Amino acid sequence: MQFMAMGDSITYGDGATRPWFAYPFVLARMIRQTRHDEKICAQVLAAPGWNSATLYAAAQAMGPVPLHNKRAVVIWVGGDDLAYAGLAAAEGAHNPMRAVTSSLKRYGIDLAALVRFVRSSTTAPIFLCTQYNPFPNSQLAVKGIAGLNAVTEEVAARTGAVCVPSAGWFAGRERALIAGYRTGTLADARLPSPLPIHPNNAGHRVIAEGLYGAIAPNFRV
Repeated sequence: MQFMAMGDSITYGDGATRPWFAYPFVLARMIRQTRHDEKICAQVLAAPGWNSATLYAAAQAMGPVPLHNKRAVVIWVGGDDLAYAGLAAAEGAHNPMRAVTSSLKRYGIDLAALVRFVRSSTTAPIFLCTQYNPFPNSQLAVKGIAGLNAVTEEVAARTGAVCVPSAGWFAGRERALIAGYRTGTLADARLPSPLPIHPNNAGHRVIAEGLYGAIAPNFRV
């Protein structure tokens, strides 16, 4: 029995010291242990740098068949949509928030299309995760992440998906849960890579624990 985790570098496992510490695989182990079923596993469709449009394109290229037998589908995307808007602003946009607003509008369209595609391919529940803020001490990031999560919540409500409040799991705990966390300001994004934006092992486990309550009931015999 499988669930599918779709997303960007977070779902891919960036920030974890080993692939098996990424949240989809931690979550699968948690479900296996409590359901006593070694057949439960995670299938991942994710890559660093994917935004909502590239994830939707990847899902279409994958096709509907891999989704048919899933018990749940988790979607975590949007951070790169916001990051690309930030880069555009840094390259000369006179109104940074205008670039963010435009990006969020596109994000909402692409995310809704992705959810509709998944919905047409499986009867499994779909869980949309909100995004934590790796730069909580920068007002532009605070506003951008809040806007991103508002769009995610709106798409979930409109499409019948479950909105998972994962943003709150990191609030106030960023230093402990984000790999390489420094000052929590956008100035950190200009430092040598890796960027301090991904969950560390503890962060991935917090995500898995948070998702467990939503996902595990779908694996009852």
